[in-house]
Amino acid sequence: MKPVKVGLLGLGTVGTGVVRIVEGNQEDLSSQVGSPIIIEKIAVKNTEKDRVIPIDRAKLTEDPWEVIRHPDIDVIVEVMGGIDQTKEYILEALERGKHIVTANKDLMALHGSEILAKAQEKQCDVFYEASVAGGIPIIRTLIEGFSSDRITRIMGIVNGTTNYILTKMSQEGASYEEVLAEAQALGYAETDPTSDVEGLDAARKMAILGTLGFRTNVELKDVAVKGIASVTREDIMYAKRLGYELKLLGIADRIDEEITISVQPTMVRKNHPIASVNGVFNAVYVHGEAVGETMFYGAGAGEMPTATSVVADIVAVTKNLKLGVNGVKAIAPYKQKRLQSDEQIFSKNFILLHVDDKAGVLAQITQIFAEYEVSLASVVQQPNEHNPDAEIIIVTHNASKASMDKVLKHFESLNVIRRIKSVYRVEG
Repeated sequence: MKPVKVGLLGLGTVGTGVVRIVEGNQEDLSSQVGSPIIIEKIAVKNTEKDRVIPIDRAKLTEDPWEVIRHPDIDVIVEVMGGIDQTKEYILEALERGKHIVTANKDLMALHGSEILAKAQEKQCDVFYEASVAGGIPIIRTLIEGFSSDRITRIMGIVNGTTNYILTKMSQEGASYEEVLAEAQALGYAETDPTSDVEGLDAARKMAILGTLGFRTNVELKDVAVKGIASVTREDIMYAKRLGYELKLLGIADRIDEEITISVQPTMVRKNHPIASVNGVFNAVYVHGEAVGETMFYGAGAGEMPTATSVVADIVAVTKNLKLGVNGVKAIAPYKQKRLQSDEQIFSKNFILLHVDDKAGVLAQITQIFAEYEVSLASVVQQPNEHNPDAEIIIVTHNASKASMDKVLKHFESLNVIRRIKSVYRVEG
């Protein structure tokens, strides 16, 4: 049985997990694919660095090109991160007929279409299960499990850092700043947390899921993004009083052949399964016309969960090698992209206003909603001993984004409204 040889780009957290699984589960892996899987060469930044696992130093190199150009390597596993230089490595590897497994969401969100086109040209596999939701096999599920269905909605918690922060704020009443500092201390958040807390990480993942689910080329610029940095404990407290949990959700909807994709803090009804997903865990909810509602839950990051997805992709590549079908299962986007306009995007909305505490204010506010044909589900005035202004909480029925934008713009010019404190989408 000729072994399948793997070249590894990167030996950080995920790369270390890949080595652990491949070497520790060799008997099981060999029985699945019919031959040994050998890690032949590993590109690292420093070959002299002490490792947490035993590594044959002869396998290490500081030159990624040595791995890419190695004549005996069949599969390149990229877990080093980066975009532009990494893209060069991947394209060169494909040019040489090597198959690719990557955990790089940034690379696939920005350059996935180019990489997949090159893979088709060279009849190579490119698998990237670990790029979204860590150990949850959501990409393979969208491609294979839903191949006979038509997906109309994908909604998910796809960033563990922000879910951890919002969970702690909800359960402990802590402030955003306090929980962010704790998340950084525990290693859940980076020193520079911008990509996570501003929603950029989730947006890249939703671009990938939207492309796969809707079979069209969703670009990062197509995703409307709002992060969690402005979320306060008061927002979460009001959400809980109304029966909601606040989550950073990626939401992709398709009506007919027109799509919309966003990432934003969203109030989710407590009886929805996704509202109970806490801590660093991820969950992806998928609705298909035939199957109805499904949800996939699990660890969204970490050494072993993410490495599990990477190794599953290596197994898939190896099986294709044995069958001689590499490069034929990839589904390139084939539908023309049609984005919904603001007039077509509908949702319920939560609005918290600080207003003058005097007669007639509420009548002026409700008149503005009526002017733009936005129907109200509830209006509550909340006493707040820490705020001299009156606080009014409004939840709308489904309204178009265009109408809501007009309402909020009108509010900005209304003297009796001191501040538009918060605006959130509402699900359920």
